[in-house]
Amino acid sequence: MAQSSRHEEVAALLREALADPGTAWSLGSFGAIAEFMRDPDEPVMALPDERMGMATTRGAIALTACPDLRPVAYETAVASGWNHAVALCLPEDACAMSRRGVVTELGPDRNAAREQDRDGVLFDLGLDLLAVDACVRTRDPDAIACLRAGAGRPLFDPGNPIGPHLVAMSPHRVFLARIGRVEVYAPIPGPGGTSPEGPHTHVLPKLLRSGRTHAATTPIPTGWVPCAGIHPAHPYKDMMGQRIAFDASRHEAFQVLLDRWGDPELLAIKRGAAPTSAGTVSIRHVQAVRRVAEAQARYLRGETIEAGTGEDEDEATDVHA
Repeated sequence: MAQSSRHEEVAALLREALADPGTAWSLGSFGAIAEFMRDPDEPVMALPDERMGMATTRGAIALTACPDLRPVAYETAVASGWNHAVALCLPEDACAMSRRGVVTELGPDRNAAREQDRDGVLFDLGLDLLAVDACVRTRDPDAIACLRAGAGRPLFDPGNPIGPHLVAMSPHRVFLARIGRVEVYAPIPGPGGTSPEGPHTHVLPKLLRSGRTHAATTPIPTGWVPCAGIHPAHPYKDMMGQRIAFDASRHEAFQVLLDRWGDPELLAIKRGAAPTSAGTVSIRHVQAVRRVAEAQARYLRGETIEAGTGEDEDEATDVHA
């Protein structure tokens, strides 16, 4: 396919997903991620520029279809059956962001999704992620003073004044990548709190220390880095992970995406082919797609699978930001 035609197809994929309120989005890295979602009847505001996306009163998403953006559709095996997503990947040598290792003031956020936020002061949290800058933004003078007091130091340093006050300040969270941004306006849940039903973020120090760009369960091609993800409606779970009645139409809709944007070798194995000696996929991913195929066959027969406690996510989430 010609480069221009492929770029148009990727742009169409983004536009169609943005138009569907049943689709959720993520932007981030292993251990730090921002999620955007909206209700079907939730008012949305168009962006004031040429970027694709929208804003609500709870958050925003703004995307640009870079010429080298590569969608990778995949399914991963979990205790209840499977998860699915389309990772939005860039080449490893073209995805890098700032890689700041300390909290850094960046000035007014002139590219904010809403014009009303463009005089808010942006601070990079200094998480030193390859493809994502995890930032916060505020216009509150006391919050700005606190963030400035912690600038120049790692966020998780015991003496950094930001940590004890971050929940109370609840600045906007702004996660940036080469392909765009996700903004979250909802308050940060306190200790022991749960994510709100809508846009939210997770920052997980234990996972950040691994230095990975994505979970080992995610079959991302070598040389590519996922910056964001499309999460179409799931056949047996709602956006918050709660069980719903199995919806075969949702299953079929994702299989269309998998046929177009999935790994051809994994697709063949899922359909019964044997791995080839010259194959490039790992044994772990081969075993996973076979488990997914078995689970989907059971659901399509009208059976369900009981999930074990705490086993139904690709990544643990135990800290909110």
